Amino acid sequence: MAMSEDAATAAETPETPITPRRGRVRFKRSALMAVPAVALGGVLMTLTAQGVLAAQFSISGMPFTITADSLEGDGFAQYGSLDSMIPDSPNQGNTGGQVLVAVSAIKSAKITNLCQSVDLGGINLVIHAGDGGTPVSATNLTTDSDLLSADAEFTNMEIGGDASTYTKAGPSGKGNPGVFGQQADTVKLNHLKQHNYASTAAGFKFPNLRLSFSSQGC
Repeated sequence: MAMSEDAATAAETPETPITPRRGRVRFKRSALMAVPAVALGGVLMTLTAQGVLAAQFSISGMPFTITADSLEGDGFAQYGSLDSMIPDSPNQGNTGGQVLVAVSAIKSAKITNLCQSVDLGGINLVIHAGDGGTPVSATNLTTDSDLLSADAEFTNMEIGGDASTYTKAGPSGKGNPGVFGQQADTVKLNHLKQHNYASTAAGFKFPNLRLSFSSQGC
């Protein structure tokens, strides 16, 4: 679970007709990867009250942290959802058993220096992989996050579309009808950190995988 700003457009010569261009968009340290917080929150709260959003599976309610030096992906989408725990889960606290999340979907991804940890109550289960020269690879990857930070770069990005119409991230990149979303051809995240409640993938390869218990997480 810092970079300098680039010019968004190139200069055109007088002899060259000016045509619309779709280029790159960069966002630095943006929560929920540039989903406008006010718009997303308002839409999700309305949909939640109407019972439109539904979890893909019952989450444990125990969040886990993912960090990585970099993630590069082809086919990206992001949209809001609601994850649900089992009835009377011991981990629900004051959430009522439901957690509002942003689902990030990537059709294919390569992750360098991956660390994943979960706090088991005084001790952390920690997994490291992809730091021996071969990155972790995943297909049809999704992560359900309530906090995310990174130095992010997208190409051909679309913000504000109906998530149910999205195609760039494949089937996992589709949200429910009427849900605010964004999608892009590619995504690059440096200094990634996620606070997640769920993750799924059609395929996952973990080169140089190590599992351990530690007093500190990722």
